[in-house]
Amino acid sequence: MREDVNSRPLTNYLNQLLGRCHNLIYMGSKPKSTALVTFYRDTYPRLFRETLPQTGLATAIVLVTMFAAWFLTLRDPAFAYRLLGPQMIETIEQKKMWTESIVTIKPLASSGIMTNNLSVSFSMFAMGITAGLGTIYMLIVNGLLLGVIGASTARAGMALQLWSFVAAHGVLELPAIFIAGGSGLEIARGLLFPGLLPRRTSLEIAGSRASRLLLGTIPMLVVAGVIEGFFSPSAVPVPAKFTLAAVLFAALISYLFLWSPDPAKRTSKRAALATAEPATVTVNSAL
Repeated sequence: MREDVNSRPLTNYLNQLLGRCHNLIYMGSKPKSTALVTFYRDTYPRLFRETLPQTGLATAIVLVTMFAAWFLTLRDPAFAYRLLGPQMIETIEQKKMWTESIVTIKPLASSGIMTNNLSVSFSMFAMGITAGLGTIYMLIVNGLLLGVIGASTARAGMALQLWSFVAAHGVLELPAIFIAGGSGLEIARGLLFPGLLPRRTSLEIAGSRASRLLLGTIPMLVVAGVIEGFFSPSAVPVPAKFTLAAVLFAALISYLFLWSPDPAKRTSKRAALATAEPATVTVNSAL
C-alpha cells in the first residue's frame, strides 16, 4: 500500500488510528498507584472467584484437620501436651491468656505478627512447587494448632477469652491463610495437570495466577496484624470486638464474592474519546 501514491492519505490515517489504539490498549504510561488500585478494584475479586476451587480445598484441609484435632484433644488431653508443650498448657490451666504480653509492646508485637503471617503465606505459596505437598503440610499444621488450642481453652473454660481475642483479626487473617494455601495449590495444579499445554507453559500460567492471588492477601494480613497488635488484646468490651469482626467479615465477603466491577463502561468511555479525534480529523480533511 505504501507504493501506491493514491493510497498515501489512507495509509497516514490508518497509522494515526493505530497509534491511538496502541495508547488505548497499552496503558503502560499510567502511574503504578493507579495500576495497583485497578488490580484490587477490578482484577482481584474476579481472580479470586476463578481460583475458588483451590482456595476452597485449602479451607477444607484446615477445617477438617482442626475439627479432628479438637475431638482428639477432648478425648486425649496428652495430645495437646505433646503438640503445645508444657509451658503453653500450664498457662492455659492457670486460665491466663498467653497474649497478655502483647499489650505492653504493641508496635513491636504488631510488626512481628505481620512478618510472621506474611512469611507463612509466602511459604505456602512457594511450597506449591513441591506438587502441593509442602502447602498441604503447612495447612494441616495450622489446622492442628487451631483445633488443639480451641479444645484446650474450652476445657479450661476460656473459650470466650480466646474467641473474643481471635475474632476481630481472625476474620481477615484466616481467610488470607486459606487464600495463600489456594495459591500454592494453584501452582500444584499447573504442575500436575497441564492439560493440553506443555507442562512448563502450564506452570508459568498457574504461577502468574497464584502470585497475583497471593498479592491480594498482603493488605488483609497488614490490617489483621495491626488489629491483633493493638485492638484484640485491649480491654475493649467483648461485644465491640465481635461487632468489629462481623463488620470486617461482611465487608470481605462482599468484596470477594459480590463485588462485580464493570470495566467495560470505563473502556467504552476511553474508546469514545479516542474515536472522537480521528472523526474530527477526517471531517477537516474533507473540508
